[in-house]
Amino acid sequence: MSLDINKETEQQLFFHNYARLPLAVTHGEGSYLFTSDGSRYLDMISGIGVSALGYGDRRVIDAIVRQSERIIHASNLFMLEPQFRLAETLLDISGLSKVFLANSGTEAVEAALKLSRKWASRSGKQEKREIVSLSNCFHGRTYGAMSLTDKPKYLEGYEPLLPGTTNAAFNDPGDLAKKVNGNTAAVIVEFIQGEGGIHRISDEFVAALNELRDQHGFLVVADEIQAGCGRTGTFFSYMQFDIAPDLVCLAKPLGGGLPLSAVIGNSKVEEVFSAGSHGTTFGGNPVACAAGLALIDAIYHDNLMERAVETGKSIREGLENMASRHPQIQEIRQYGLMIGTTVKRDASYYVQEALKRKVLVNATSGNVVRLLPPLTITSEEAQICLDCLDEIFSEEKEG
Repeated sequence: MSLDINKETEQQLFFHNYARLPLAVTHGEGSYLFTSDGSRYLDMISGIGVSALGYGDRRVIDAIVRQSERIIHASNLFMLEPQFRLAETLLDISGLSKVFLANSGTEAVEAALKLSRKWASRSGKQEKREIVSLSNCFHGRTYGAMSLTDKPKYLEGYEPLLPGTTNAAFNDPGDLAKKVNGNTAAVIVEFIQGEGGIHRISDEFVAALNELRDQHGFLVVADEIQAGCGRTGTFFSYMQFDIAPDLVCLAKPLGGGLPLSAVIGNSKVEEVFSAGSHGTTFGGNPVACAAGLALIDAIYHDNLMERAVETGKSIREGLENMASRHPQIQEIRQYGLMIGTTVKRDASYYVQEALKRKVLVNATSGNVVRLLPPLTITSEEAQICLDCLDEIFSEEKEG
């Protein structure tokens, strides 16, 4: 029996929690996705930052095939070479002490929350349980991660949320000082906010965070789920700031397109977890780890962090040129290949208009057009996207 891949069938089969675009994707090549009707779309979203090498990278595919022929899954009761190699690589890059491997960004955040509270329990203060996140943040969909997230549309109807969680105002050192104290176990920070609209933490806020950590003895957790793996020009975005996180959460592109995440911790927390205190059935899947190693090798071999800086700067210059001609553009924020353009109307309008022109862009935070292209995108492909947006802005103004 044939199955029609369309919006009507999607509504019949699935819970209605995705606003899917009306594209039946069959495969991808490089920076492009192809649909069942033979159309080709330039992908400036890359799976919301997952497909860092675009589609069909031979190194990742070969690593997946080789590992799949050896073993696809084995319990974490055993020692698996791809896990060891990936852990060693992540520790070499970060300079931290220990790794826990999971499947997704939200699982990495959950593990960091558990680790933070278990670490804090050793202080002898039972009330040292509070976790502080920042306004405009996003940390995931599971209960703990969602409780940290400052987005009402993700929280409505799920109350009560995890107790002992609160938000401090983004880039407001004074408010952070009011929200943290001796009962604070951890502060979790996106050094460059993704879902929040591509906003960078300020150096002043980081300085205050360092000082308050020294004063109150909490952990700093860096959420690198969207900004990590080289997207902003350094392997971790926190490396662009004067700070040393205690825990780092990494996911999205890490598995080369397969589900894989990591929590990396320093010496403060390296002995907190004990056998059975936390775990996962599928986390650190050997095939995903092999793909992750291929991804990291490619990032360094192909100088993709440097390319992210150069290509991102070129896209920004193109957007700034547009802004001088199109008053719809209010602000441009660009950090490597994390790019947000604030516009005067709901950004979903530009998503739909770009879709008509076979270019895929994303809307976030209501009025932000977000670009998260593959790190491998060429200057020619970037120009196609810029020409598309310029055409949309021009026609909108004329209309």
